[in-house]
Amino acid sequence: MGDTEEKSPDGVRYYRLSEVEEQNTFKSTWIIIHNKVYDVTGFLEEHPGGEEVLREQAGGNATESFEDVGHSSDAREMASSMMIGELHPDDRDKLAKPVEILVTTLTDETNWWSNLLIPALVAAIVTLMYRLYTAESE
Repeated sequence: MGDTEEKSPDGVRYYRLSEVEEQNTFKSTWIIIHNKVYDVTGFLEEHPGGEEVLREQAGGNATESFEDVGHSSDAREMASSMMIGELHPDDRDKLAKPVEILVTTLTDETNWWSNLLIPALVAAIVTLMYRLYTAESE
């Protein structure tokens, strides 16, 4: 941890991203939620969603996962008791962005033809079958 301890204007301890990333063991598990650093080591076994969920996020940004679950106000209050500091402002833009967004975008572009072609083929086949059926019944 650096020679000088940096603090935010309101006195909260700043942690560098590299410091948080090192805390991903059973002895010390830290996560980042909304640029705040939480030490969840003592909470691993008590976490209602199981400790694996926290372990997967250890040393990294758990904001999206935390919000996706829709934690209650009680859970948020409990989390605030585990906050040990904030991510240093210089490191906030270094947090890993979700890769899924890129994958989804690429997938949507490549499926454009199949999303259009398959319904068109189904419509053509249904129309053809309808015309054959009505022609036979006359």
